[in-house]
Amino acid sequence: MGASPVRQTKVTPEQLAALVPLGALSAQRLGELAEVAVLEHAARGADPLQGRPATGRSVFLLRGELLLVFRNGGTQVVVGGTDDTRHSLNRRDATVLRSKAITDVELLVIDDEILDILSTWDEVAAGQSEDGSAMARAVRSDVRLVSGVFSLANLRGGVFTPLPPAHIDELMRRFKRTKIRRGEVVIREGDEGGSYYVIEAGRCQVERVIGGVKVVLAELRGGDAFGEESLVSEAKRNATVVALTDCDLLVLGKADFDELLREPLLRKIDFAHAVDQVQRGVVWLDVRYPSEYQYDKLPGAINVPLSEVRDMFAVLDKSKEYVVYCQSGRRSAAATFLFAQRGFKVWLLEGGLWATGKRD
Repeated sequence: MGASPVRQTKVTPEQLAALVPLGALSAQRLGELAEVAVLEHAARGADPLQGRPATGRSVFLLRGELLLVFRNGGTQVVVGGTDDTRHSLNRRDATVLRSKAITDVELLVIDDEILDILSTWDEVAAGQSEDGSAMARAVRSDVRLVSGVFSLANLRGGVFTPLPPAHIDELMRRFKRTKIRRGEVVIREGDEGGSYYVIEAGRCQVERVIGGVKVVLAELRGGDAFGEESLVSEAKRNATVVALTDCDLLVLGKADFDELLREPLLRKIDFAHAVDQVQRGVVWLDVRYPSEYQYDKLPGAINVPLSEVRDMFAVLDKSKEYVVYCQSGRRSAAATFLFAQRGFKVWLLEGGLWATGKRD
């Protein structure tokens, strides 16, 4: 017997480019997709499509021969690497009832959500004309952006995750790129809020003066955003942000921020409907100081002070829904926005506790 062929452990961007609709993605996006795509192997005689629904994941045949049996009674033998297998096996006009591997086969499995995210951003960028958005063209061709703030990881779980697709084009048109030198103050505690920032490259430090002493609150890196709290709550800056290194920032003015990010991400709910949702399993999230929370918290509420929201991204259960509240709605609006940016399912209690008559 001859030696068995070495099994491929990772798909290449070139293999992805030969498939539909993956071939429409830019080279940088194909490289990202190659990192998260899954290769599976099935032995001769197995049914590698068993238990796979038509949605959720796309399955491609890369190597080997596979018999497809359709719900309407027809059959077809497909061979990896041919035109018949450029499209997903579970995305055909005729529904596949079962399959049988005629030889050992190699399959490529891709999460549909990942493909949809990459396709949406890439197509918006590709659709820009030469005199259109420089940012959009950069998102498609600039390796720093694709591997940084607009990387797949950030688009899946970062500040742009919940952005309405209809706003992507305008967002890229209105973002301005600016350079900040090491040691420069980007925003200062106590100033009026005027812009929203996303770090393209570099590192920044968030600090606040407490009792006359400077306290470091956080370090921000590429893909992180800041400046939104004062814009959403319409209050003064509550912290200072200083560049720890030379930084490239994406800047969005307040009016553009309100139109494209703030309003779309703030789902508002009145108290009566919120109570009904809580009875169905939604959780109250109180973002006031612990002293306020202890005094008149709503039944079953979890206390997450606004200043600690970022620390709770990895703690709170993302599978649950939350109604966020404070006294007036200002702090809770800022907290709701922060959670929504990170993909949490959150509602903003409109008017806060004051709207419920709790003013004492």
